[in-house]
Amino acid sequence: MKELFKLVSYKRDEQQTADLSFLSLEEAKKVQSFHASFPVYQKTPLVELKNTAQALGLGTLYVKDESHRFGLNAFKVLGGSFAIGNYMAKKLGMDIAELPYKRMVSAEIREKLGDLTFVTATDGNHGRGVAWTANQLKMHSVVYMPKGSAIERLENIRAEGAEASITDLNYDDAVRFANKQAEDKGWIMVQDTAWDGYEDIPAWIMQGYVTMGLEAYEQLHEKPTHIFVQAGVGSMSASIIGFFSALYGDERPIMTVVEPNKADCLYRTAEANDGKLHFVTGQMDTIMAGLACGEPCSIGWEILKNYTDNFISCPDYAAAKGMRILGNPAARDERVISGESGAATFGCVAEIMTNPELKHIKEALKLDENSRVLFFSTEGDTDRENYRAVVWDGRFPSGK
Repeated sequence: MKELFKLVSYKRDEQQTADLSFLSLEEAKKVQSFHASFPVYQKTPLVELKNTAQALGLGTLYVKDESHRFGLNAFKVLGGSFAIGNYMAKKLGMDIAELPYKRMVSAEIREKLGDLTFVTATDGNHGRGVAWTANQLKMHSVVYMPKGSAIERLENIRAEGAEASITDLNYDDAVRFANKQAEDKGWIMVQDTAWDGYEDIPAWIMQGYVTMGLEAYEQLHEKPTHIFVQAGVGSMSASIIGFFSALYGDERPIMTVVEPNKADCLYRTAEANDGKLHFVTGQMDTIMAGLACGEPCSIGWEILKNYTDNFISCPDYAAAKGMRILGNPAARDERVISGESGAATFGCVAEIMTNPELKHIKEALKLDENSRVLFFSTEGDTDRENYRAVVWDGRFPSGK
């Protein structure tokens, strides 16, 4: 049975707005200054794929390549590091602007803070970012991974000094387990999923991601007509959509969120449009491991419901197609090594543009030869075995 693309063009209440002040251009510059204080900081490339765009029937394509981020092959460290930095600053009664990297690792700050343990649940990239940050700051980290997580991602986290293990739980239950451990042992939970009483750290993580958006804005030489972002719980997508909405106001590009159809909690929430969050339960066995989250982030949804134009539920074979095209683009375009979650939006658009059966979605998205489309490839080949299975061996060759 063929898996389907599903689209909700979300009907927003134009009278309602969300607070975007913490994702403003001014705040984004402060966040970027914090990240730039780390010795390893460099802007990641923004790759323009003109020939590939023309082959797909589009004007031009831009891909923000996060495989170069801090040597960690993924963007997630932006959120974890900024949240940990803010936690430390708040504990010290300071502003994070007073706590750049060199001061965070100073003997003075270590003496004031003592030993801290940060804990999180992750499919891989977020946990590696938390572990890396804790390691850089000479603190401790504990990382729990959901059932089915890649061994390579586990070993990468352990290489950063974390105590890490794969549980027999799905992602959302692993989050609950990690939080229980934090409560019982006095650890600090660093998670991008928000709930009642736990909103500061998820908001700081969302702020951290905005460095990626600011860099893209500074690297673009023209305003995009469309921005596509992939989503798990919705924190990164809300960060990017919130930033560009604050930046452009009523003139913002058409914003679209893409999820795997086996973990499409935001799509279901938008489709129901009843004021409630809708969950996906069970194993959520999608190849897009970084997006296999069944419970929306509440603070992220507040932004998405007010500024997102479209939500798409996307099958796995489209993400696989994105991985292949980005790794083998048209003509002399620069190749991008993009993992299954990183390539989700690109593959989704590529399939929509080339599959006549999806013409109605292409028209609803207003995609044509004049479109200038921005994507965020949020990870490289963080699971090389799976990457090669898809790109070399042709796993998920069709929608059958």
